[in-house]
Amino acid sequence: MQTLNKSRGPGKYWVVVPAAGSSRRMASSGLPKQYLQLAGRSVIEWALAPFLERPDCARIVVVVAEQDRHWREQALAHHHPKISTAIGGAERVDSVRAGLRALVSLANQDDWVLVHDAARPCLRATDLSRLIDEVADDGVGGLLGAPVVDTLKRADASDRVHATVSRESLWRALTPQMFRYGVLDRALRAAQDAGVVPTDEAQAVEALGLQPRLVRGDPDNIKITQPEDIERAERLLKSWSAA
Repeated sequence: MQTLNKSRGPGKYWVVVPAAGSSRRMASSGLPKQYLQLAGRSVIEWALAPFLERPDCARIVVVVAEQDRHWREQALAHHHPKISTAIGGAERVDSVRAGLRALVSLANQDDWVLVHDAARPCLRATDLSRLIDEVADDGVGGLLGAPVVDTLKRADASDRVHATVSRESLWRALTPQMFRYGVLDRALRAAQDAGVVPTDEAQAVEALGLQPRLVRGDPDNIKITQPEDIERAERLLKSWSAA
């Protein structure tokens, strides 16, 4: 695996938040999951908050679907100068590339870009700081992750246990994921040229022969996927504010 030369950490960074998904598993709610209400704010407002609190965050590009009518109803859409929007595509990778294009006149090739899921409302500010601090001088980039602690089973076609899988050295990939603008752009272009749809940015960077750094994050940095995740996230956020 390759590594890149280390360089001085950034004085500022850019953020891309893909928010163009159709939320098929949350269809019964009537709203895309990033716009569901959660402890007094929408999910996406919670997801954006840790970045907006930092003065070194230069710009956030929220990438929405072309027919999105809900983003404009968010208070942040109109009142925060750091936030702009772009139109996304069918897949996450398409939306992230749209976010990078929106930054092309602002970001240098060596600037850091953080990509964060719009449906991850439970990112702790301390985890964001740890990621930025630990990756700032890394030669490749990295991502928040959580070591797998559960016993893992591989199922057969009938949903019966086929095998127990070792959890040693396995991590859950979280977001944000943090890479140089030029590296991330090259990785996503290469994936498109190869006809590959990476499930996250790190996978695309790995395909270049690079090894992103894993930075331990809070396993409660959950992604809203099922309706019950809203209740869990609300409990977490309320417990943190009460602490």
